[in-house]
Amino acid sequence: MKKVVFLLAGLFIASLSQAQQTDNKPPVKKIEVTGSAEIEITPDEIYLDIALREFKNKATKVEMGTLEGQLQKAVKEAGIPAADLTIANVFGTNYDQWWVKKKKDPDFMARKQYRLKLSNLDKVNDILGAVDAEGIESVNISSYTHSKMEEYRKQVKTKALQAAKAKATYMLEAIGNTIDGVLEVQEINTDNYADVAPVAFNSFARVAGAEAADASSFKKIKVRAEVRAVFFIK
Repeated sequence: MKKVVFLLAGLFIASLSQAQQTDNKPPVKKIEVTGSAEIEITPDEIYLDIALREFKNKATKVEMGTLEGQLQKAVKEAGIPAADLTIANVFGTNYDQWWVKKKKDPDFMARKQYRLKLSNLDKVNDILGAVDAEGIESVNISSYTHSKMEEYRKQVKTKALQAAKAKATYMLEAIGNTIDGVLEVQEINTDNYADVAPVAFNSFARVAGAEAADASSFKKIKVRAEVRAVFFIK
C-alpha cells in the first residue's frame, strides 16, 4: 500500500514540475491582423420570368398554345437552347385542375409562367417582341449569378489572405521585425455577395426601353471575403 502511495506522490510531483516548466515558457510572439478583398463580376447566368396570359382579340381568344409557340420559336431563333426555357408556374391552381377548368369555362384565361436562362440581355427585346404584347402579363429578372462563381470565391479568399500578410509585414517592418510563418487563419466574413433584388417590369413596352435591358449597364455582383490571420514574429 505504501508503495502505491509513494508512486502516486511521485507522479504528482513530476506532473507539477512539468506544469511549472510549461508555465515558465516565454509567451509566443505573434501579430494578429485582418485582411479583406472584393471583386466585381458581370453575371453570365440571368433568369428571366415571363408570365403569359390568354386574351381576347375582339371575339377571338388567343390560346396559351399560341403564345407558348411564339415564345418557343423566338427563343430558338435567338440561338438559345430549348432546355433553357422551362415552365416555372401555372397560376392559380395545380396543372390538372387548371386544365379541367380551362376545358369547362370558355371565358377562363389561362396564365402560365416560363423561366428563361440567358447569358446576357442582348436578345430580350427580340424574344419578347415576337410574342403578342397583350399576352405578356409580366416580365421579371428573378435572379442572376456567374457560372464560375466558385473560382471567384477562391480568388477573393486568396486575395484577402494576401492582404492580411501584407498588412502584418509592413506593420512589423515599422518596428524592425518580420513575420516568421503563420499560426492561425480564420474566415470572418466570406461568400458575401451584394443583394440581388429582382428587377420587375410591368409590360413589354417598359422592357424595351429599360436601361436594365442593356447588358453593359447591368448590375454587377460584388464578391467579398474577409479573414483573420495570426503570424509568428521572428
